[in-house]
Amino acid sequence: MSPKGEVLTVTSLTKRFGKVSAVQDLSFTVQPGRVTGFLGPNGSGKTTTLRCLLGLVQPTSGRAQVGGHDYRELPHPAAIVGAALEASGFHPGRTARGHLRVITDAAALPAARADEVLALVGLTEAAGRKVGGFSLGMRQRLALAAALVGDPGVLILDEPANGLDPEGIAWLRNFLRARAEEGRTVLVSSHVLSEVQQTVDDVVIISKGRLVQTGSLDELTSAGLIQVRVRTPNLDVLRAALVAEAGSTSVNIFDVSPDEVLVSGLSAPEIGNLALSKQVELHELTPVGTDLEALFLELTAGGNPGGAA
Repeated sequence: MSPKGEVLTVTSLTKRFGKVSAVQDLSFTVQPGRVTGFLGPNGSGKTTTLRCLLGLVQPTSGRAQVGGHDYRELPHPAAIVGAALEASGFHPGRTARGHLRVITDAAALPAARADEVLALVGLTEAAGRKVGGFSLGMRQRLALAAALVGDPGVLILDEPANGLDPEGIAWLRNFLRARAEEGRTVLVSSHVLSEVQQTVDDVVIISKGRLVQTGSLDELTSAGLIQVRVRTPNLDVLRAALVAEAGSTSVNIFDVSPDEVLVSGLSAPEIGNLALSKQVELHELTPVGTDLEALFLELTAGGNPGGAA
């Protein structure tokens, strides 16, 4: 029987480093039995959020919890959460097996577990090799092996596909999907959006430390989230009309350029009628279908969403 996955909850999380806010009032949940992609531009606060979840960084305010508990409160953390935040921190003169046996000893696990997880990640033949000679892809696999030592129900991985060749990426995709199908919780931070789209069930998108969008991949990339590209020299007037319209419907406005926005929640005819009623000149009014990469780029364009209801 596979270990139980836990719900991850991030609630009003804020983390400031001096005057710099890395994460601002961030809230989302990650469910067991699903692979969740944690997406955002470089510097958006992804790694800081993961470090808060793992008790490596103390939040300025808010909570980041595993199964309703702070990481430091977990009785046997290695059996509950496995994490790989970077493929480094290995002693170059230590073998892969030796590195993992240090971890098994610290977690009071059988030494044989080191060889079991090396087999899981395809490093059996490299078990006796020194890590200093490993490629980035091999170090990624070793970091994943270390995360698996306690057979945890939760996996938290930061850019796990970095350095993997196409065969390795396909292997990782199948590996993560299999863990989720066992009922485990899998949270994966990544910037390889084409690969994420083939792997995840849910996405959490952040920008500048704030939540931009969250939901199932199917919901966010389906026809239900068709957006409308609008260009007008009278954007301020149209924006005010759209925000007023948002009082009765779910309307989101995302800045693209000084004269262009993407609007979800209203159809092109509805936006056209609204513009006509306000005598706003339109230069473009185009429905836009989207995949995850397009959605990500549009939602994070300019950094922050506009008015929403």
